[in-house]
Amino acid sequence: MAKIIGVKFKNTAKIYYFSPEEGVDDYKEGDGVIVETAKGLEYASVVFGVKDLPDEEITHPLKPIVRKATEKDERRIKENSEKIPEAMSFAEEKIRELGLEMKLIGCEYSFDGKKLSFFFSADSRIDFRELVKLLAGRFHLRIELRQVGIRDETKILGGIAPCGRTCCCASCLSDFGKVTIKMAKNQGLHLNPSKISGLCGRLMCCLEYENDYYAEACKKVPKVGSSVGTPEGEGTVVSNDMLKMITKVKIGKDGGEVYKDFPVDRLKFKRGAQKEEKEEETPEELGEISD
Repeated sequence: MAKIIGVKFKNTAKIYYFSPEEGVDDYKEGDGVIVETAKGLEYASVVFGVKDLPDEEITHPLKPIVRKATEKDERRIKENSEKIPEAMSFAEEKIRELGLEMKLIGCEYSFDGKKLSFFFSADSRIDFRELVKLLAGRFHLRIELRQVGIRDETKILGGIAPCGRTCCCASCLSDFGKVTIKMAKNQGLHLNPSKISGLCGRLMCCLEYENDYYAEACKKVPKVGSSVGTPEGEGTVVSNDMLKMITKVKIGKDGGEVYKDFPVDRLKFKRGAQKEEKEEETPEELGEISD
């Protein structure tokens, strides 16, 4: 067992483990701490205090908390934050002057104030060497420009998702999972890009949350459009309710057609016959889905 503390950094939901500072164990949720990272000293917030965790759940060696954040540290963080609008404004002005096809998303100062990082998105690679020179000449700091993907752009900017809540990527997701068209099909969703896409234009991350259940449920229900045997004769499957495990069937009766709901276990069909579909999700594939 090892004693660990969970912390997270600005604009992330992922929790990182550090070992407590020697002789200190009164860490509380929300406390500011200074930690050693690959980038140098960084400011982080405590998510949970000291707890024991099995060694197999930890990647050793753990780096220790350097110290609790002091009033001076908190002032530095505030000062760095207050300088961001000026840095963004200057960078955007120079991007326009240089005619660079890039969208500036955000920027941040390192804790020690010696490095200024800018994040941008672009459709192709950008030659930003001249921009770096102008930024370095203006701020007299080490400048880093980092190109991010469209999903990372939404994670940084945030926003309100179609469900009315803050985007998962900006609030609770620690990592992006693999999301595919098949997940939407498994759930019986209408394959309209505007209905199953997030603010980033890609498939919504939440399609993955209940996929394990729907993937198994799909194997137990008949395929829409297939023929099944019912207590009232042969019929054609119209739809499936995979939560209640009820299937709506169209049955020819007395020269007409009637629609009836039947529990799946009362139908006769070949189970597990759903075809495997490709798992890849690409912008081109999503764009081909019809309304």
